Amino acid sequence: MTITWDGPEGNVLPVVSAPATVLSSIGDEVDPADPAIVQLAADLVATMRVSPGCVGLAAPQVGVGVQLFAVDVTGHPKAATTHGTFVLCNAKVIEASRWKAGREGCMSVPDLTGDVKRAGRVVVAATLPGSGEEVTVTTDAFEARALQHEIDHCAGKLFLDRVAGAHAIYQRKVYL
Repeated sequence: MTITWDGPEGNVLPVVSAPATVLSSIGDEVDPADPAIVQLAADLVATMRVSPGCVGLAAPQVGVGVQLFAVDVTGHPKAATTHGTFVLCNAKVIEASRWKAGREGCMSVPDLTGDVKRAGRVVVAATLPGSGEEVTVTTDAFEARALQHEIDHCAGKLFLDRVAGAHAIYQRKVYL
């Protein structure tokens, strides 16, 4: 099974910031064969690729309230397992284990980071845009964290909704 994105080229879209309503709303499930969804998948990949440090981007972050996201943790120092660049529709975590806190940031919350407890190993069921093929993605470490973060976006949650409290939120460091 291959999940790597090989769809059309996309357009770079603007990313919305909190408190945009779309970020706190549950996204609609999508028809993975819908040409508009395939194009949105391509747009998410294109937008992610031009955004420094971005390892995932969900449709709500570009103002579209649907359950679709792109992930690519390739080359990230915290990544152990990587599946390359991929896009998933209607993803659900079906198994989660090895819970651990870790620091997260988000393009839609550009000035903050926070410590979030997430599963270090997940199994995710989803469909691929275009083909509609049902897939199961088993991953761990940083890629597991990225998947959970993007699935949360599709469910109307930000990482700030998952921190233990104000003591676990930090100003994002800026490196010059």
